[in-house]
Amino acid sequence: MDRSSEISDFLRTRRARITPNEAGLPSDGRARRVPGLRREEAARLAGVSTEYYTRLEQGRASNPSPEVLAALADALRLDAAEREHLCDLLARPSAARRTATSPQRVRPGLHLTLQAFDHRPAFILGRRTDVLASNHLARAVLTDFDALPATQRNLARYYLLDPQARERTGDWDRIAAETVAILRLEAGRYPHDRRLTDLVGELTVRSPEFSTWWNDHRVLRRTHGAKHYHHPLVGDLHFSYECLQPPGDADQTLCLYNAEPDSPTAQSLQILAGWNTPSAPAPPLQKPRQERP
Repeated sequence: MDRSSEISDFLRTRRARITPNEAGLPSDGRARRVPGLRREEAARLAGVSTEYYTRLEQGRASNPSPEVLAALADALRLDAAEREHLCDLLARPSAARRTATSPQRVRPGLHLTLQAFDHRPAFILGRRTDVLASNHLARAVLTDFDALPATQRNLARYYLLDPQARERTGDWDRIAAETVAILRLEAGRYPHDRRLTDLVGELTVRSPEFSTWWNDHRVLRRTHGAKHYHHPLVGDLHFSYECLQPPGDADQTLCLYNAEPDSPTAQSLQILAGWNTPSAPAPPLQKPRQERP
């Protein structure tokens, strides 16, 4: 990535979404040529000079203090993920972040934890949304990542490039856009990750929607939420998901798809578990009752 362009585009898009009225600034009567805040208005809100803010936005201010970063984040009303991204872009990157491009291996204890969840879909994500490991139900609900070449076991590639993902994923546009925002956060954290650069290039060429979402400069850290899938064999599946990071390793995340006990989704998972358990006889197909929206 071009660091200066990334800084400029991120700050410009963040100040463009805030109107002077929302920021509590009085109208000066001048015609506005840009949406949102002008540079001098953003600088005033952050308590820095317009000259210094301009240097920040152009990527020419080296290693600003934590106080300046906090004031700028407050002025632009950044959320937690955006604040993290701002620090990644403006602070001096550590050697680990510059060079963390070697192949990842699943943390052994985390892999044991994954194996304990045999009645719910679960998988482990690494950098750039690589799928490092998945259980049989995750492969049944999404796709069989283990059957893919190692270089293609990636959640962003699945959602954006696999036609099956569009058919199976409820609210596909939202989920796909959120996945792009997760990649944006990764790009700020590891700007010299060649595999991430190659992935972004592939998605740019092959996904019609990717460039629009990428150029929004939205960033997101996966935490929790809801997902809905249309499974071709058992129908609709509704999950609440949790993403858990083990202490001491921010680059691996255990993702769990939970279902309410005795719900239609839980019944469907029992059917899928039977079909995907080695040497287990296939149970008769019993279509579960539909869940209410």
